[in-house]
Parts: sequence; structure tokens; C-alpha cells
Amino acid sequence: MSDDFMLDTDDLERRMEGAMANLKTEFASLRTGRASASMLEPVMVDAYGSMTPINQVGTVNVPEPRMVTVNVWDKGLVGKVEKAIRESGLGINPQLNGTIIMLPIPELNEERRRELGKVAGSYAENARVSIRNVRRDGMDQIKKAKADGMSEDDQKLWEDEVQEMTDNFIKSVDTALETKQSEIMQV
Repeated sequence: MSDDFMLDTDDLERRMEGAMANLKTEFASLRTGRASASMLEPVMVDAYGSMTPINQVGTVNVPEPRMVTVNVWDKGLVGKVEKAIRESGLGINPQLNGTIIMLPIPELNEERRRELGKVAGSYAENARVSIRNVRRDGMDQIKKAKADGMSEDDQKLWEDEVQEMTDNFIKSVDTALETKQSEIMQV
């Protein structure tokens, strides 16, 4: 039975990649002082009786580095989209121009940049914790197989593989955090 053990490394890798994908989504929602269509992804609009992502009620464009526009398809939803953006916590003041909502992106001050850097750090730490939890699950499976008769050499081999995968993903998180923090601090 001990020779039959196969750790599902694909599953562990998929779960770690999920943590990285979540981190990238959270980073995309952080405002860096430059306009980005992805900064509006978390904004939900109360449209037709249900909460709808903003990109499903209008076209989001970035016509210039410090401006995002939302061209709302249904004239009746313009007020609701504007309200959703105001209440989203992005710190952007929408300006109406017919069915187009213009979002000028103001410069970030030094204090706000530092706050955003700390928020990015906490997002990265959450991703590291998720990756370590996946690692722990893999190690638990290996320990269980060891109790079922796996050799110590096989146990060491599997543990090394899981640890190497974990180290690579943690390194990816650290690299993504460095990139995001330098983007935030860039004036």
C-alpha cells in the first residue's frame, strides 16, 4: 500500500495559484494614482433589482492616464452607477456628462501612498497564509501516508516537493508585492 501513495500536487498547485489570482484581483482594486479600468471591477451597481458588476451596465474606458470614463448603456441607470462609484470607497468624485460618467483620478499624497502600501502588504500576507495552509494540507496527507507505511525516503521526497512549490509561490507573492508597492510610491 505504501508504494501506491500519490500526492495530488496538481491540486495543491491549483489551490496556490488560486491564492495568487485572488492577490492579483485585490491588487488591481488598489488605486495607484494612474487610471485603470480594473479599479472599477469591485464596484457593483443596483441594476434591475440585482447587484451587477459595473462593466455589465456600461463600457469602462481609460481615455487618458488620469481619467476613467463609464459610458452607461441605459440612461435610467446613470444615477445608480454614479451612486455606486461614490459609495465604493475608491475616493473618486464622478462627474456626469449625459450618459458618460467621467472619473478624474487625483494625485495621491504621500500619506495615502503609505496607507495603500500597508494595505497591499496585508493583501500579500493573506495570500502567504493561504499558500501555507495549502502546504499544511499537503504535509498532513504525507504524514498520514507515512503512518500507513510510506518509507522515510518517500516521505522526505514528497515533503521536499511540497516545500519547493510553497517557496516558489511565496517568492511570487513577494515579487508581486514589491512591484505593487513601487507602483504605488511612483509619483
